[in-house]
Amino acid sequence: MNVRFFRTLLALALLSLPLVGLADSKPLRFAWLSDTHVGDPTGAADLRNSVNDINSQPDLAFVIVSGDVTQFGSHEEFTSAKSIFDDLRIHCYATPGNHDCKWSESGATEFSKIWGDDRFVFDAGGYTFISMHEGPVMKMGDGHFSPQDVRWLTKILADLPKDQPIIFITHYPLDDQLDNWFVVLDLLKKYNIQAILVGHGHANKKLNFEGVPAAMGRSNLRVHDKVGGYTLCEINNGVLTIAERNPGVGTKKPWHTIKLEKHDFTAAPHHWPRPDFSINAKYLNVKTIWTHDTGWTIASTPAVTGKLAIVGDASGVLHACSLKDGEVKWEFKTGGPIYSTPEVAHHTAVFASTDGSLYAVKSSDGKKLWQFQTEKPEVASPHIVGKTVYIGASDGKFRALNLANGKLIWEFDGVGGFVETKPLVTAGKVIFGAWDQHLYALDAKTGKLLWKWMGKSPGKLGVMYSPAAYWPVAAKNKLFVVAPDRFMTALDLASGGEIWRTGEWQVRETIGLSHDESRFYVRTLSSIPPGKPPGWLMAFSTATQEPKMLWQQDAGFGYDINSASIVEKSGTVFYGTKNGLLLTLDAKTGVIKWQQKLGVTILNTVVPFSKSKVLVTDLDGKISLVEGR
Repeated sequence: MNVRFFRTLLALALLSLPLVGLADSKPLRFAWLSDTHVGDPTGAADLRNSVNDINSQPDLAFVIVSGDVTQFGSHEEFTSAKSIFDDLRIHCYATPGNHDCKWSESGATEFSKIWGDDRFVFDAGGYTFISMHEGPVMKMGDGHFSPQDVRWLTKILADLPKDQPIIFITHYPLDDQLDNWFVVLDLLKKYNIQAILVGHGHANKKLNFEGVPAAMGRSNLRVHDKVGGYTLCEINNGVLTIAERNPGVGTKKPWHTIKLEKHDFTAAPHHWPRPDFSINAKYLNVKTIWTHDTGWTIASTPAVTGKLAIVGDASGVLHACSLKDGEVKWEFKTGGPIYSTPEVAHHTAVFASTDGSLYAVKSSDGKKLWQFQTEKPEVASPHIVGKTVYIGASDGKFRALNLANGKLIWEFDGVGGFVETKPLVTAGKVIFGAWDQHLYALDAKTGKLLWKWMGKSPGKLGVMYSPAAYWPVAAKNKLFVVAPDRFMTALDLASGGEIWRTGEWQVRETIGLSHDESRFYVRTLSSIPPGKPPGWLMAFSTATQEPKMLWQQDAGFGYDINSASIVEKSGTVFYGTKNGLLLTLDAKTGVIKWQQKLGVTILNTVVPFSKSKVLVTDLDGKISLVEGR
């Protein structure tokens, strides 16, 4: 038998023994890694140093990893990281972080395939260790505990022995860096939660989350120490001692100790901060007509056809709901989560799944018409023009398919990164961005590359600044770009040449076009003017040869990085923020018409039916029809 395999089996067997009540019998020592970022220039080497060093440490029971295993969530990075972790002589429990989930060609499914799960729970030394992540999957925004993960945690906690001591491991701190931090924190406080260990901040830090003692561990990446580092933990006589170790150098003095004990959160109730819904009292004329809760993450926009709204979720189900009352009329199940926004034409709904397939189903009843298999999980959204489906992929290709039968018309194989956007088809061109820093223009009939463009901002070069998440818009022979580099650019649609480019307004990924194509709308990250709180929406002319602002509005929603598009309908501009606020403004003046806080998490690009009625989906899995007068 392979020695490493035998040791793994032995470690698992020992960890599975019932150890409740033995917390004081023998010190429990374990290693804690975080933010290894394999894919970063030194990530793999730093991880290898730590793995070798951990193997040299005596009496370690296991290793935990609190997220951001990779830099970009790619298959190559995950397999590289796993091959290094596999050299550990003790068992490793890992959970993903935002880098593993947001910039993910697999829709964050690759982690579970390689590690077996993206959550873990086990007993050791009399304690139950529980971990799950907060994504956010395929979205820029705050971290977010998904409804399916909250259900899992609820069941795990309910099945534990009474008063079982718990240590919770996750990536983000359990504070307002998460949009729904309180959901899990309130749940944990009903049980015997004794400590929380987090990553994300890349630094050793003593923390406390509403009375629960906690610690943030350093990133494994080298900084000034030149070799990187990880954390050694020891539980002895009810005290958790935390120390930093630098491979090949030594272990520093402990920087934190946590007394592990049961806390009574009811003895002295404290009114901790919670999300503010008071804005809704200002607009009493706004109402939610109906809501359908799928119970699973929704990270895409519904397609509307006839009397139905069609949208997919993280369970892999495509739902068709009645626009009248939200009742589910039909469902179609795929083999993986759906993060693709469907499109409907000629009574056919087309969408992609992370099972690697592009599907076409009958929009009236969900009956499958055809399926096109690709080489990797699919997260891109299709666009239908005439009877041709245009869609990008995660396998380095962009395709045109026949809507009637799914047959390939042409294929462009020159994409250097995965595609998640919905392409624009205009003036005989297909325009889309990819996570390879480039924006592409292909001939719509042949797939031939006409031009490609890359923004060059000093200090902001690299894959994560790609113009890949936003849905492109064009007017007046110009293509308008808002990328993560916070620059706004107008390109010549015919040649891809820059007409103008500016970083003055700190835009990012959110853009929209007016119905008459005279204006485009953006959301800024910075305050306008300086010194004011962030949270501004702006309109610019599409006709000028330089950026010309038409209006600006302080919408009061603060710093926002949601990549949802801005949509205009019947003279009203609609936008949903990363924290559940739906706004409407006058399209010509920017004056706010009404607002409504629908929840705490990301609102996907909305679908308005009129100036007052709009369909909304959110990351919590809800589909809602909202009306404001």
